[in-house]
This record gives sequence, structure tokens and C-alpha cells, in this order.
Amino acid sequence: MSKAQIGALVFGVGGFGALVAATVSNEWKVTTRASSVITATWVYQGLWMNCAGNALGSFHCRPHFTIFRVEGYIQACRGLMIAAVSLGFFGSIFALFGMKCTKVGGSDKAKAKIACLAGIVFILSGLCSMTGCSLYANKITTEFFDPLYVEQKYELGAALFIGWAGASLCIIGGVIFCFSISDNNKTPRMGYAYNGATSVMSSRTKYHGGEGDFKTTNPSKQFDKNAYV
Repeated sequence: MSKAQIGALVFGVGGFGALVAATVSNEWKVTTRASSVITATWVYQGLWMNCAGNALGSFHCRPHFTIFRVEGYIQACRGLMIAAVSLGFFGSIFALFGMKCTKVGGSDKAKAKIACLAGIVFILSGLCSMTGCSLYANKITTEFFDPLYVEQKYELGAALFIGWAGASLCIIGGVIFCFSISDNNKTPRMGYAYNGATSVMSSRTKYHGGEGDFKTTNPSKQFDKNAYV
């Protein structure tokens, strides 16, 4: 089962890296060019900065200098993505201690509990990222298809797809870690059943051996009495 845990670790760490990349990226939404007259200049925004670029390759970014005046959905996405990155980090640490191929973490029973904990943390990390990216995407699509919305319309940025991919990898890795503890629990049970069978057989052998000795002693005593008479 260590191969499955190695695969789960690869999924979890890869998803954690994708979540970090999505969180720090500035391309959560980009200006749509379908209805824009000037296509040589575009604007893209992230959770932390607003950037503008042009076809010549130059761009300028301006961070959000305020916290309270930022829209509510952006603040919610910030909190969810920070929680996802934090959970992914701790999930990676727990996974290293809970894998059977490592020498840290204690006994097999303790490793199974740590691996299950790592799986749960990875799943929570993926759910936080999935919720944050979906909330941001829902806001973009609602404004894009609203005919009464007259301000600048945006499309989905690359960071959203990276966040969804990272969330999927974390959830897959967490599920594999949670199911990996089933084989760890089966192994000691098989050993206990085998030891019990050997002890029963050995006791039966000793009992039959003693009974045979008892039966062999009786004819000798009777023979001695007959010979004396």
C-alpha cells in the first residue's frame, strides 16, 4: 500500500503547489475583448493586485491599498484561499509522517491515524479552494451575462482553472490517504488469527500425546499382575 500512499503524496503536494500559484496570481479575471474597441490594451485583476498590460509586453500593477473597501466576495476568496494553502501545507507535513515507507511517526497504528488525518486535511484544503474559485467565477459570469451591468466586463482568468485543478488534486490525494488505512488494519488481524490457530493445534497435540502415554501404561501393569499369579 506504500505505492498508493506515494501516489497520494504526489497528488497532494502537486495540488498544494497549484493552490499557492493560484493564490498569488494576478489573473483571476481579465477584460473581455469581444466587445472592446481597443484590443491592444487589457486589464487583469487578482486577489491582491490590479494590472494593466499592452501588446508591446509592458504592464503595470497596483496593489489593493485598502482592506475594508475591497468587495466582499474578494475578501471571502482571500480567506478561503489562505485557508486552503495553510491546510495543504499541514497536510503535506502529516503525509510525510504517516507514510509507511518513512521511519518517523511511530508504530503502524499511529502512522495509519496520521495518514487518515493528512487525507482529511487535504480534502478540506481542496474544498476551500474549490469554494473560493467557484465563488469568484460565479461573480464574473453573473456580471458578464447581466444586460443591465454597464461597467467593464471580465472573463475567467487562468488562476481560476489552476485553483480548480489544484483543488481536484488535493481531494484525490486525500481520498487515497483515507482509504490507505484499511489495509493497515487488516494486517495485524491476520497475524492474530494465525497465532491462535497454532496455539490450539499445539495444545491438541500435547493432549493426545498425554492420553497415549496413559493408555500404554495400563497393559504393562496388568501383565505384571498375571505373571505373578
